[in-house]
Amino acid sequence: MRILIMGLPGSGKTHLAVRLQQHLKDCAWYNADAIRKMADDWDFSPSGRFRQAERMNMLATFEGTRGRTVICDFVCPTIETRKLFDHDIMIWMNTIEESRYKDTNQMFENPDNATYIVKGFQSDEEITKFAQQLERAYGI
Repeated sequence: MRILIMGLPGSGKTHLAVRLQQHLKDCAWYNADAIRKMADDWDFSPSGRFRQAERMNMLATFEGTRGRTVICDFVCPTIETRKLFDHDIMIWMNTIEESRYKDTNQMFENPDNATYIVKGFQSDEEITKFAQQLERAYGI
């Protein structure tokens, strides 16, 4: 199972991903900033964002070969980058209207096919219930 947690920078993607991973069995988690740091690639041009989506897809595919659920949290700002990642579940962190990065705000395309839309801060209790909902719905 491939879970994409996407949204604008500062929307709470990592906050949710860290807590959600703790509740899901045998679940890997990859954070886009950590992957960019490892790759020493801070290119946020359209081609750099596409390359990042390919990286995240490759990591999710690897975890899938091991039979693991994987959470990837990254901006994934366009329809094309989301298609490339090829998620099973998309969680859109629709908690802010704009980030501090004007270039990201300009290119960001709101998804029209999110599995779940988070519109505000979630407490640890709400995240626990959300994880249980995912387990029941998807057999995670």
